[in-house]
Amino acid sequence: MAHGSGGKLSHDLVKNIMWPAFANEILGEMHDGAQFAIHGARLAFSTDSYVVKPLFFPGGDIGKLAVCGTVNDVAMNGAVPLYLSAGFILEEGFPIESLQRIVASMHKAAAEAGVHIVTGDTKVVEKGGVDGVYINTAGIGYRLDGVHISGQNARPGQDIILNGYLGEHALAVMGERHGLTFPQSVVSDCAPLNGLVAQILAAVPQISVLRDPTRGGLATTLAEIAMQSEVGILLDETQIPISPAVQAACDILGFDPLYLANEGKMIVFVDKEYTGQVLKIMHSHSYGEQARIIGQVTEKPTGQVGLRTIIGGVRLLDMLIGDQLPRIC
Repeated sequence: MAHGSGGKLSHDLVKNIMWPAFANEILGEMHDGAQFAIHGARLAFSTDSYVVKPLFFPGGDIGKLAVCGTVNDVAMNGAVPLYLSAGFILEEGFPIESLQRIVASMHKAAAEAGVHIVTGDTKVVEKGGVDGVYINTAGIGYRLDGVHISGQNARPGQDIILNGYLGEHALAVMGERHGLTFPQSVVSDCAPLNGLVAQILAAVPQISVLRDPTRGGLATTLAEIAMQSEVGILLDETQIPISPAVQAACDILGFDPLYLANEGKMIVFVDKEYTGQVLKIMHSHSYGEQARIIGQVTEKPTGQVGLRTIIGGVRLLDMLIGDQLPRIC
């Protein structure tokens, strides 16, 4: 299971199994999607599969997640998502009413994002073959002119901006799965970010890196970027936005919010001269009201992420290894 956590073992799986078989220049970018050109059209393409349990949780469901997740991955390539595919693998006996609810949620999310689901596939497997329903979505869009986004583009001296509170999605799903009672404010942040991304890139096409910290959380995502760009990253713990409810739940359960999954958050790497513009746009948007600078890119140590703690020390943040475990003794 740890190979699917989005952390170090997931990266090892891709590096040692997938990459040797599929190696090519486009895949080599190792971004949230592929960037390429066809007859002069600059395109971005991404795909993802959704197996969340439970299917419905505070703030969202598997359908909303499937649409927003792929829309955001296309947007993180500096692209405007246009069209999605949707593939369903259904378990024999899955309630039609639940499927209708999921499809309606996908329709609503696609409408908010301004995309259309234009093709798809449906399969039904025997009872126990899947856990209710699994969904695969793929998305395609056009990359904006003058924009070049890559995990290899981070440069020393840049600011790192996060658009809001961390950890809400993971805790909302976890609470519903295990019957835990969290404050009503702990709901999934699942949301389409392409509108906010488009506004930022229209004003500041010089953005160098965009990434949404999903599986593995903020720490794993930044560790990946630090290695890709061969730079260091230094975060300021006092500036990382974590809601009191999420922090309290993490303190009780023994989780680190820096490694919790998010589905409506993005990290922006930008030269300091444009930081004010980016923050102004984020603060005026409903999905960026809590945005702030959380750290800077440094020259050294390359490939490492440090967290300057509240007491003044520096804690090294590595990729997540396996799944987080709560306190057990």
